Amino acid sequence: MEEIGKNNLASADLNALSAHINAKISNIKKSLQLRRIDQEPSLKTVLNKIVHEMFLLNDILNKLELEFQQQESQQNQLKELQKSAESNYNEARRLGDNIPIHLPRANPSSVVVSATKSEEQCKDAEATHRKKTAKEPKCIKEASFITAQEFESVPVYMRGRLTYNQVNAVIQDINKAVVSKYKIMQQSTKTMSSAVRNLYFRFLEEETKDTKGKFFIVEADIEEFTQLKADKRFHTILTILRHCQRVREIRGSRLVRYAIC
Repeated sequence: MEEIGKNNLASADLNALSAHINAKISNIKKSLQLRRIDQEPSLKTVLNKIVHEMFLLNDILNKLELEFQQQESQQNQLKELQKSAESNYNEARRLGDNIPIHLPRANPSSVVVSATKSEEQCKDAEATHRKKTAKEPKCIKEASFITAQEFESVPVYMRGRLTYNQVNAVIQDINKAVVSKYKIMQQSTKTMSSAVRNLYFRFLEEETKDTKGKFFIVEADIEEFTQLKADKRFHTILTILRHCQRVREIRGSRLVRYAIC
C-alpha cells in the first residue's frame, strides 16, 4: 500500500511539472509572436490602434485623477464649512441663552448716554446758551450701544468670535475717551496743568476743516483715557462700529480720526 501511495505522489508531481513546462513553452511562443508583430502589415495596424487607445486611456486616467483631487479638495472645504457653521450655530445658541434681560442703559452716575438723548440734550443746551450771556460747557455727543438685533445683522466674517457685550464695552470706553477729551477742550487754558495743556494743543493740531462740529478721537486718546489698546481686536470692533454707523473715519495728515456718528 505504501508503495502504491508513493507512486501516486510521484505521478502527481510529474504531471504538475509537465503542466508547468508546457505553460512556459506557451508563453515563450507568444513572446516570439509578439516580437514579430510589427513585421506583419495587418498586425501592425492593430498594434498602432492599440497604442493609440492606450494613449487615450492614459489621458482619461489623468483626467480622472485630476477630478478626484478636485472632489477631495471640495470635500475638505465642505468639512471646514461644516465646522464653521457648527461653531457659528453654537455661538448663536450661547448668545441666545445669555441675552441680557435688560438692554444696556445709561447709568445716571456714568458719562455714557445714548446718541439720541445726547442730541436732544445738545439742542436744549444750545437753546439755553442763546438766552444766557455766561459761557457754559457744550454737550458732548456720544455713541449709543448697539442692540442685540444689530449685532446679529453683522456678518459672521466681520464679528468672528466677538460677543455682543464685548462690542458694547468698547463703545463705553470710546465714549469715555470722547468725554475726557472734550472736557479738556472746554477748560480754560489758564487752569490747566502742563500735561493737560500739552494734550489740549495736541487736540487742536488734530482738527481739520472736515472735523469741524464733529466729536472725534484718535488711537492716542484711547490709550490715554482708557485701559484699551489699539490692537487688532480693537480695530476689528471698530469695523463693526463703522458697519453699525456708530463711528466713521476721517483721514488726513497721516492720521485716522474716529468721529461719532
